[in-house]
Amino acid sequence: MNKILVVDDQKTVCYSLQRFLQSEGYDVLTASSGEEALKTINKAQPCLVVMDVRMPEMDGIEALKKIKEMHPKVQVIMMTAFSTTEKAIEATKLGAYEYIIKPFDNNELLNCIKNALKAKEMMEGLVFFKEHDEYASGERIIGKSPKMFEIYKQIGRVAPTDTTVLITGESGTGKELIARAIYHHSKRADKLFLAINCAAIPEQLLESELFGHERGAFTGADFKRIGKIEQYSGGTIFLDEIGDMSLQLQSKLLRVLQDGTFQRLGGTETIRTDVRIIAATNKDLDAMVKKGAFREDLYYRLNVVRIEIPPLRERTEDIAELVTYFIRKYNKKLGKDIKGITAEAIKKLEEYTWLGNVRELENTIQKAMVFCNADYLSVECCEGRHMEKDICKTVDEAIKNLVDLAFKDNCQGKFQDILSTIEERMVKRAIELTKGNQVHAARLMGISRNTLRKKLEETNE
Repeated sequence: MNKILVVDDQKTVCYSLQRFLQSEGYDVLTASSGEEALKTINKAQPCLVVMDVRMPEMDGIEALKKIKEMHPKVQVIMMTAFSTTEKAIEATKLGAYEYIIKPFDNNELLNCIKNALKAKEMMEGLVFFKEHDEYASGERIIGKSPKMFEIYKQIGRVAPTDTTVLITGESGTGKELIARAIYHHSKRADKLFLAINCAAIPEQLLESELFGHERGAFTGADFKRIGKIEQYSGGTIFLDEIGDMSLQLQSKLLRVLQDGTFQRLGGTETIRTDVRIIAATNKDLDAMVKKGAFREDLYYRLNVVRIEIPPLRERTEDIAELVTYFIRKYNKKLGKDIKGITAEAIKKLEEYTWLGNVRELENTIQKAMVFCNADYLSVECCEGRHMEKDICKTVDEAIKNLVDLAFKDNCQGKFQDILSTIEERMVKRAIELTKGNQVHAARLMGISRNTLRKKLEETNE
């Protein structure tokens, strides 16, 4: 019979979990503190520990660290009602099997326990690294939604390794923040970190920036230059918008990932480097590979571990926390003293489809705070007066361009075709954004589900 230790400073929690797990056939012990848990583990040798994070004196994170130092094969499931990004990442990095949020469903916990016990047989030694404080940039990853917690777990598991990571997601989702989190929780955290936007630098300049060049390699190359791949050896380079890198540069990057070597532009000397690459893109690399626009071999080298960041519209439960964070941030920057936001405004923000994701939300809150003279942000501040003006301005410009184009090309009789095309694309985009959920898509467009179905049938004719 598998032995489980439940650790929580609330005796009612220990008692209820003990009764539930005993009814499922487990031998269950309890402890009310981290210190008591360590003594019980040394004496009873349980297979699994289910432990609260917040406890007096020795908290769950410190107890987890000591458990893994003394008993690395014991699986630990952390539970808490007060979750934070750093705690989730730190717990996973220290070897916690799972990090679950109270209140949780007992069946959810039971499935987690079963999976943890299965994984125990394959448990290998873990390597731990020192703790790191807030990221140097001062920015933080915000979110307690299930999808974000999955990302925190992935960061915790991949950070201590030197594995190449590919981060995917729409623009504005926070791919660089994820890359920095991986770096700050890695064994290279005391080395250099560099973020490069591959789409913002012309091809030849990007090649020189990454790999360096010899004197005379091209017009204007009056001196030898050491590239970032060489300069940041031992550290980490984040290549944003990797999908915009040319095929020629892709082949040079592939060689770095394969054997850690490269040549400067215009040079013949083979140079060795030890740099960790983290890449990101908002493009569909699978489709680009099929079209021959991205090297298949490089794609597989980059895609060792893939972290996909969900768009904000798929984690709307994080919006309130993000808004609170942005209000605090811009209170300092703008010299404001906004105390919060109304419940009605939060509801409106949660209903909005954030095509620009977290970046668009931040911009909206910043703009709202500039114009707000009250203690609390309102619907008018956040959504109506400013957001709608921007949207209407964009729509007005688009309509003006279409009309001008129609008259210029003598297409006066084709306005209906233009309107039909716009409607068709709106329908398709709504279906894409909602991943085929017709009820959600209809609500997004402000029409009934039957009307949406009719428009879909017309589109497919």
